[in-house]
Amino acid sequence: MRENTAKTAWREGRVTYGAWLSIPSSFSAEVMAHQGFDWLCIDMQHGVIDYQTAVTMLQAIGTTDTIPIVRVPWNEPGIIGKALDAGAYGVIIPMVNSRAEAEAAVRACRYAPAGARSYGPTRAAYYGGRDYAVHANEQIACIPMIETKQAVDGLDDILSVPGIDAVYVGPADLSLTLGLPPAMDHDDESFHDARKTIAAKCRGHGVTAGIHASAELAPKHVEAGYQMITVSSDVGAMAGAASAHLSSLREGADSGRPAYG
Repeated sequence: MRENTAKTAWREGRVTYGAWLSIPSSFSAEVMAHQGFDWLCIDMQHGVIDYQTAVTMLQAIGTTDTIPIVRVPWNEPGIIGKALDAGAYGVIIPMVNSRAEAEAAVRACRYAPAGARSYGPTRAAYYGGRDYAVHANEQIACIPMIETKQAVDGLDDILSVPGIDAVYVGPADLSLTLGLPPAMDHDDESFHDARKTIAAKCRGHGVTAGIHASAELAPKHVEAGYQMITVSSDVGAMAGAASAHLSSLREGADSGRPAYG
């Protein structure tokens, strides 16, 4: 089976950088995959991507060494299984707030006897290899999201569930449950305490800590111990570059000088 190089990196203590895909396009996914990210996440929860388009995006990412991950809409075994059968090498599962919910996530990601995933890796066997079923439980990453105060308070119970490879912090929802505006980062002490607590508890349980972030925020997360860090997105990269190009042209026109050269 094809190696999940992101999981290998986490086991070896290395930091991985990824990007977020919200645009329903195999071509934009292919472009992002060729930039050299360790992994890309197709967002089927808040992105505007349906299942059929997600399959084509997984195919596009599969032309590179970048590891394909899918954030499913919810902690539901049907869509988790379909994402994995389509070739996702990791699944990010929203709003996991308890040990029972974490156990349900693991069951959906693992074949028996470790779980209850139904066999039928229709595309996954072509992407991963004909011995997919033999090694899938080892290679596939089960990644519950930690994005509420409730989840942080019960984190030891969640992290002690066998089969969890990483957790992924959703800072916007975490902010809301801490009584703060939704944002990637805050100066508020409660937010920083939660962020550091998650990383520390992950180290103690041997689970990789991941977080939704940006290139600017990445160094502070690395310092805290996070190894799975989102640093870019298709929407953000497109909008940011387009805005910068237009602003440069308009500034040049306003000053009476060429914008380039």
